[in-house]
Formats: sequence, C-alpha cells, structure tokens
Amino acid sequence: MPSTLTALLCLQLCLSQRINTEEQNLPKPIIWAQPSTRVPKGTPVYIWCQGPQSASEYQLFFRGSILDLKKAESHRSRSKVNVFIPQMTLHTAGEYACFYRSGELQSEPSDPLDLVVTGLYDTPKLQVHPGHEVTLGENVTFFCHLVSGTSKFFLLKEGRSNQVQQRYGNRQAEFPMGPMTRAHRGTYRCFGSYSDYTWSSPSEPVTLLISGVENTSLAPTGPAYSLDYLVFDSTTEESGLQEDSAFWDHTTQNLIRIGLACVVLMAVVWLLAEDWLSRKRDQEGTNRSASWECRRRWRVQRSLEEEQRDSISMSEVKATPGPGTI
Repeated sequence: MPSTLTALLCLQLCLSQRINTEEQNLPKPIIWAQPSTRVPKGTPVYIWCQGPQSASEYQLFFRGSILDLKKAESHRSRSKVNVFIPQMTLHTAGEYACFYRSGELQSEPSDPLDLVVTGLYDTPKLQVHPGHEVTLGENVTFFCHLVSGTSKFFLLKEGRSNQVQQRYGNRQAEFPMGPMTRAHRGTYRCFGSYSDYTWSSPSEPVTLLISGVENTSLAPTGPAYSLDYLVFDSTTEESGLQEDSAFWDHTTQNLIRIGLACVVLMAVVWLLAEDWLSRKRDQEGTNRSASWECRRRWRVQRSLEEEQRDSISMSEVKATPGPGTI
C-alpha cells in the first residue's frame, strides 16, 4: 500500500507541475489599428495593444525596434494601451507588434500588424469585364490600371470579409474571378503600390451584381478609407474569443486538478478500506486458528484424562481380590 500511495502522490505532483509550467507561457496580446489598417496620408491613427488584466506594462515594436513602453491601463477583465500617430506618413507605415509583462514573465509577441499609408500616387481606374451585372456561373475579370505606373496592385472587396487580392504589373493588373456565386456580389476597389505599406489612392468603387439574385445593400459604404473599419470590429471580436479561450483553458486546468485530487482521494480511501478489510480478515483468521487450537488442545487433554481414568479403573480391577481369595 505505501508504494502505491507514493506513486499516486508522485503522479499528482508531476501533473500539477506540468500544468503550472504551461501556465508560465503567457498568451500573446492582440494588436489592432483604429480606425483602420489602411490610413490616408496625413490622417491620425491609434495603435492598440490588449492583454489580460495581469499585464503590468506593454512594449510596442515598429520594424523590429522598440517604439514605446507604456504602463497598462486596466479595464474590466483586460488591460490595454494605445499609441497615437498624429499624421500617417511613409515613415510611420510598416509592421508593428507588441509584448506585455506580467510579473517576471514576458508574453509571446502579438501577430504582426501591417499599417499601410494610402493616397501617395495617382488614383487607379477599376473596370470589370464583361460588365457590372453577370449571371451565376459566369467568369469575370477585374482590370486595375494606373497611368503613372507601379509594381503591384491590390483588389479589395468591401464588407466583413474585407478580402484582399494581390497581383504584380507595371501599369495594369488583371484579377480573374469565377465561376460566379452569390459570395462574389459586392463592391470592389483597387490600389496601386510600390511596396506592401505604401499604396495609391483608392479607385472609384465598382459594384458587381448577379442577375436573378437579390442585390440589395451592395451600395458603396461611403468614404473609401472606411473600407476596413470592420477589421477593428473583427479584431475586437477575436480579442474577446481569445479571452474566452484563456478563461476556458484556466477552467479546464482547475477541473483537471480537482479531478486528479478526487482520483487520488478515492484511491487513498480504497487503499485504506482494502487495508482495513485485509487486517480484519487476518484477525478473523487468527481468531479462528486460536479457537481451533484451543479446541484441539481441549480434545487432547480430555482424551488423556479419559485414558488416565481407564488406566486407574483397570488397576483397581486388578488389585481387587477375587472370590475365595484369603
């Protein structure tokens, strides 16, 4: 029993240490830009970094170097900080990332945030062939043309998905699509670019319609630069999902601990009960053996006493004179 109990206690200790080690790996923070990741030249933008409530300070990195260090601002079950860029320029466009510290630990880096400056070149022209209204199953091609020339083009579809396609070209790029489905309906714009972070002004919107399909609510959303406001919403949603995931991970770990403790407790109770029953059986066996020995001895003693009485009786019989004896 002691060896089995020791093994169970060692198992619980090892699993607890493993869970504690996993908890040392802090979840990575969320980073996003407000109002958008694509910002017109000269327009202000906020960069936000958010982590758990335990975060004490944040480091913001830009192009691999530390840009800012800020103390955390707690809000409900989370904390976050922001960095304000008053005017978007070529020098503020690029890749951003952030970390946070919690006690002596540092988190994993956030996913990279690509901040793009727009409005640097001429405005491209977007066309669709064979036309703005097509049938289901038909193939179409978008043409994005920039007179001043460029090296790369981007085609964006407005909406929650905020899909981006990329093609290389000198003055024009083609974006073939099809066969057409309801998912292709929507409003498109294109940009010319010399790098991933410096884009032209957006083209005029082109709305693609599908014949025989309800095409309401597909009008352009207004200013071209509001294209990816929904990126901020989806990022915030992702943040909430990550927090929920962290909460459930923590809950799962607690349940594992509780379950493990219950298993160990049940094992200890079972071992104690087994030991008690074993002792009881041994005691009963000992008592039965002692009782049997007592009965055996009593029978032996009684047999001896009977033999003695028989022997004495025979002696008396022999010593008694018979008839006619003087």
